[in-house]
Amino acid sequence: GRVEDPDLVNRLMKSKVEFSQVIPKENSPLVNFFMNWVLPIMIFFALGQLFMRYMGSKLGGGNAMSFGKSKVYVEAQTGKSFADVAGQDEAKEALMELVDFLHNPAKYQAIGANMPKGALLVGPPGTGKTLLAKAVAGEAKVPFFSISGSEFIEMFVGMGAARVRDLFKQAQEKAPCIVFIDEIDAIGKRRDSGQFGGNDEREQTLNQLLSEMDGFDGSKGVVILAATNRPESLDKELLRPGRFDRRIPVELPD
Repeated sequence: GRVEDPDLVNRLMKSKVEFSQVIPKENSPLVNFFMNWVLPIMIFFALGQLFMRYMGSKLGGGNAMSFGKSKVYVEAQTGKSFADVAGQDEAKEALMELVDFLHNPAKYQAIGANMPKGALLVGPPGTGKTLLAKAVAGEAKVPFFSISGSEFIEMFVGMGAARVRDLFKQAQEKAPCIVFIDEIDAIGKRRDSGQFGGNDEREQTLNQLLSEMDGFDGSKGVVILAATNRPESLDKELLRPGRFDRRIPVELPD
């Protein structure tokens, strides 16, 4: 360590020792500012970007913009037909009409008949509602989009509505097709005005679904099937004409 000695220089002079001092080089204020502020901020920013990328890829989609894309499972052909569904003759009969409509919508338009945009498959769990929906798509030989109601609700607010928009956009591009929303009660529950600050995310998603169903042209051949085992808990708006106005009971085998 350096010892403070005011007399040191004089003593060295007397002893005729050659000595010198290294003057520490001062950084310019600009360099100091850069090193202490700009560089750390840039490093943090770079780390933040990497983290966002990583999170984005984990959450599906490479960047924040693809959050709105729905995880829609589209099958060009389901390969299922009504022959694969045992029993359920009443349900099949009701769905046959939909298949016929998807095959030749012109026939129905000629007589001015409006096909239902949506049909609700109602029945206890395990009765094959999903299979029936796939069979309709298979019989009609049209693409089949399937998504579960709970997948609309995400941790990000506004995501559900974006997913609904995306789903309908994809469906209209592929029309005629079938969109199947499983467990629709996850988003279609009755909206309670009494509840303070209710689940806005679910309500937003439901409102978007209702407006999309009103907005698209049924003659294009997009049929929306939904399944639920709790029809009584659904919002009345979902069940009014022009939306899920067909109820197809899918009962347990007798």
